[in-house]
Amino acid sequence: MDHPKTIHLTIPPEDDGRPLRELVADALGGADAAELLIRRGGQWIDDRRTQDLDVLARAGMQVALQRPLAGSYPDITFTADLILYEDDDLLAINKPPGVYVDSTPWDAEGNLHAALTRFIAERDGAARKLHLAHRLDRDTTGVLLVSKNPAINPAIQRGFVRGTFHKEYLCMCLGEPDEEEFAITTGHGRSAHGLFRVYPAEHIGQMLLYGSVIKEMRTRFVVERRLGGAALLRAFPATGRTHQIRLHLAYLGHPLLGDTRYGGPAEWHGRPLPYHLLHAERLALPHPGSGKPLELVAPGPAWVSSNW
Repeated sequence: MDHPKTIHLTIPPEDDGRPLRELVADALGGADAAELLIRRGGQWIDDRRTQDLDVLARAGMQVALQRPLAGSYPDITFTADLILYEDDDLLAINKPPGVYVDSTPWDAEGNLHAALTRFIAERDGAARKLHLAHRLDRDTTGVLLVSKNPAINPAIQRGFVRGTFHKEYLCMCLGEPDEEEFAITTGHGRSAHGLFRVYPAEHIGQMLLYGSVIKEMRTRFVVERRLGGAALLRAFPATGRTHQIRLHLAYLGHPLLGDTRYGGPAEWHGRPLPYHLLHAERLALPHPGSGKPLELVAPGPAWVSSNW
């Protein structure tokens, strides 16, 4: 990922053999800033992240310094009250808003996965290799499934791909849909600028730039409550595309409240909306280890029950 806060360096022959950290300090304006960026995982050498402070520069080396988009690094702490369910194989958590679930190009530490890994190591006295079974957007709340046992990871992947894992979301959209229940099938892929977008259903299967293919995207919606200018919806995604619910609602002319990326308002009735209003309420699945039915439910945030 590239963005305006990225600094690119090509190491010249005269700097061959110098500590790379010195060159990073020159680019960032100080040794402390360089050490922080490297420790947090913002240093990429020839397209590979390295948090090693003792790398030596080599002539021709390509270095990308990824600085945090928000201008500072978050300190993410995981607490036991976020755990919804746990056994020997699985762990489900109630993800809070405003938190990345996994590492970003500019930060390998300030995310929920890293915080959970630290929490488990401290609680159990031993590190565990945890695997995120799926992803939620930074601002989406709710059920996030984590594998504690690598042996069940293939079964988890099959469950999501084959649709035996059933997901339900609650969301607040702009405007009131005409129908009480409706479904939409479209294509999903990236635009020429790299952003995700909706494609017509008849384009599913077509090739895009760099060899990617337009994939099918299906969602069913049910109106839970009409609020006059907005509506609380229940969403049932039948596929698992990135930003699926957000994209489909924006395409239908009903973007999520708070989803400014896809045309939603930044405030509602005079109240600022720091996050888009999307909550992963329920995940029902056969346990990938035992096969027994398992239902994971995350209590809704305050906006779910608000009359706005």
